[in-house]
Amino acid sequence: MNFVRYLFLGILALVLLVLALANRGAVTLRLLPEDVGAYLGTGQGFTAPLFVVIFLAMAVGLLIGFVWEWLREHKHRAAARAERTERERLQGELTRNRARRSDRDEVLALLNDPS
Repeated sequence: MNFVRYLFLGILALVLLVLALANRGAVTLRLLPEDVGAYLGTGQGFTAPLFVVIFLAMAVGLLIGFVWEWLREHKHRAAARAERTERERLQGELTRNRARRSDRDEVLALLNDPS
């Protein structure tokens, strides 16, 4: 199983390396279009190789997806936590009731069998 994992990671690394080498050209990213940025006085941009932009976009997409799923599954985690708390409370109550019943049973056994 480890071999398959390492093989997959090696192939993934090779694909990412080839992608990076094929997309080394510089691109400029701007928050606003050039004309609007010049009008507002914030026409600066960020220049980076295209592969950096691609990798950052993938990382940001993964991060957004993870946060979205974590928020979406909050109700399920809360329900599981409530059920776990209720189960622990009921198990404690059952243990206390069994202890009380066994105490009563010993007393009744002594009263029923005087010898």
